[in-house]
Amino acid sequence: MNSKLNVGVIGLGRLGTVYAMHLAHRVPNANLIAVADLRESLAETFAKEHGIPKWYKSHEDMLNDKDVHAVAVISPTSTHKNVVTDAAKNKKAIFCEKPISLSLEEAEAMIDSVDKTGSFFQMGFQRRFDKGYIAAKKKIEDGVIGEPVVLKSSSRDPFRPSLEFADPKHSGGLIADMGIHDFDVARMFMGEVKSVYAIGGTLAYPEMKEIGDIDNAIINMNFENGTLGVVDLSRNGVYGYDIRAEILGTKGTLKIGYLRETPLTVLTKEGVTHDVVPYFMERFGEAYYLQIKNFVDNVLQDNEPAITATDAISALRISLAATKSYKEKRPVEIKEYHK
Repeated sequence: MNSKLNVGVIGLGRLGTVYAMHLAHRVPNANLIAVADLRESLAETFAKEHGIPKWYKSHEDMLNDKDVHAVAVISPTSTHKNVVTDAAKNKKAIFCEKPISLSLEEAEAMIDSVDKTGSFFQMGFQRRFDKGYIAAKKKIEDGVIGEPVVLKSSSRDPFRPSLEFADPKHSGGLIADMGIHDFDVARMFMGEVKSVYAIGGTLAYPEMKEIGDIDNAIINMNFENGTLGVVDLSRNGVYGYDIRAEILGTKGTLKIGYLRETPLTVLTKEGVTHDVVPYFMERFGEAYYLQIKNFVDNVLQDNEPAITATDAISALRISLAATKSYKEKRPVEIKEYHK
């Protein structure tokens, strides 16, 4: 294969723009040759500003472009099935941002099409490329904290997203859209999840009830190996972007994450203060870059995907089970979401 990979980006929303910028200017082995967005004027403007030769309104037109060898699918989750299936039929290498889909049936149809065509498929879960999570995994593998027995994971946004974005018809809802990151790293650290029990409510933003979603949730997890976990999710961490995890082991504990963005503490007679992490790009900006670079390198070097279809579907099953648990007010076993 060529020394550089010809890539197209489908979806130029907030995160799609980030990936496109990395592919255009930072990833050494990437050649971003096309972008696509339903807002064609946005795609055209972005392409012209960044020296990208082609832009499209529809993903179908991009996928018919034989010069595009790989695509990054950063469109809304509700569109993933059609886009990924079409990409597989056109024999493109595929990077798909999380979550893979809104339903298990759609996700399995996507993977079936990938398997049938032999297309390369890598899932996007950027926390796996964050140096804190990577270092914690290495410490566990080295036996530094003994056997992990309890996982605690927190994801708290400083404000709610737009109602359009948060609408479960597009995002899957708080537990699926936000919690899926925590469920993925839970598997990474602790193994497969056996059952979940979720509680939640619309506690901070009454307007969330208009779209049928909640703004806070707590999910208890039992793992197949008998260990325990808990995830808390919130849209109203008003003090800042707060993403942390703690793994308790038989010989010690690991804590991942931080609140202070700038290494400065101010001490005055009014008190002791410091700033906080503003939002997700400040916390995970480098991880997003490393993730898309890893995808490009894996395709060019004929490596296995760093995050597989199995990882994608496993995290989705946990999310669906947790959402069902919240709605039905009962524990749900993950096996309820297996074929």
